[in-house]
Amino acid sequence: MKKQVGQTKDVGIQFGIRKTVSISAELVWNFLFSDKGVEIWLGKLKHELEFKKEFETKKGITGFVRVFKPKSHIRLNWKLKDWPNMSTVQLRVIEKQEKTTIAIHQEKLLNAEQRSKMKEYWVKIIKKIDTELKKVKC
Repeated sequence: MKKQVGQTKDVGIQFGIRKTVSISAELVWNFLFSDKGVEIWLGKLKHELEFKKEFETKKGITGFVRVFKPKSHIRLNWKLKDWPNMSTVQLRVIEKQEKTTIAIHQEKLLNAEQRSKMKEYWVKIIKKIDTELKKVKC
């Protein structure tokens, strides 16, 4: 049987995207976890995002914050409203010299259709983040 794109041995299907910007990791992190930043990459929350707590967005994305390492990464269970499954999303901020890479990784996707949908979704999100970070930099 041929392996699907994004197929892993242990965590189903995955997708990842990265964007490197010429902005300090501290500024990137602070933006991503500001109200505006969270709204872009996660959605408008019904309650504040908290470590080891469930969350829900106004658009019905639900999950649980599993790991929160300030100025490094967040890892959470993540489920779209109409999905039968829970996936895992990790957002990481990686500083290298004068640049910062924003890495978004999603695993435990059910199939190629979910992967394709999430690829489209995260490409739009990373573009919005990049656009907003350019405003922060100025």
